[in-house]
Amino acid sequence: MKPFALIWGGGDLASGVVLRLHRVGIPLLVIETAHPMAVRRSVAFAQAVYDGETTIESITGRLISSPAAMPSCWNEGIVPVIVDPELRLLSESKPLVIVDCRMRKRFTPLSLTIADLVVGLGPGFIAGENCHVAIETNRGHFLGRAYWQGSPEPSTGIPMKVGNYDRERVLYAPVEGRVQTLTNFGDRVKAGEPVLKVADQEVSAPFEGLVRGLLHPGIWVEQGTKVGDIDPRLEDFRCWTVSDKTLAIGGGVLEALLTRPEIRAALWGT
Repeated sequence: MKPFALIWGGGDLASGVVLRLHRVGIPLLVIETAHPMAVRRSVAFAQAVYDGETTIESITGRLISSPAAMPSCWNEGIVPVIVDPELRLLSESKPLVIVDCRMRKRFTPLSLTIADLVVGLGPGFIAGENCHVAIETNRGHFLGRAYWQGSPEPSTGIPMKVGNYDRERVLYAPVEGRVQTLTNFGDRVKAGEPVLKVADQEVSAPFEGLVRGLLHPGIWVEQGTKVGDIDPRLEDFRCWTVSDKTLAIGGGVLEALLTRPEIRAALWGT
């Protein structure tokens, strides 16, 4: 099997990494859980777990049941997605690169021997301890930078300000229960209009905007879980394309791969 990069987590933040690496010819495998909690599902390869296939900016991700199916996907120009959150596949298929996109935001031990290059995204990663290189994910001057020493900035816990809104644009579960969606991606909603339900309680738009994020219907969530996202910018393309932030992060990952001569030689023969 040819050298490949494993993308651990298929949420929208990982999509920028997938697009950047796939477009330069790197074989990829996306790892997900059995019930992904991606909110921006319209631009998350995790959606392939529910639908079998999903396409983001002309790149298709396909759910597979075994690592043996990876080569056939690569030959078709498709990104394989597999449910394997414990990385059991490592016993038979060791990736050249692992990019941890799970965004745990606090330090989690991770062996540096699981791949030739371990890349960590965002807070909680320290170069040389639980990754070889960490990528900055906070918006601002350092977004997308690769740190071979130290760690990215800590999480602020505050979503990016869009227009006059930051925390307000994120919808949270008012109670525990199952999610029922009442709208679709790209729908224009007014302030106070119901967007979804958790159990029997409606979650309404706090202002006029487009529905950009919705948890998959039927998922059981705890109170306080992020379940939706409203964008005050009334531009449909933002619902169907990956963000500038995720592409910047993907660029940082690509830089990290190119920085290591042995990784570059294994992937491109140069």
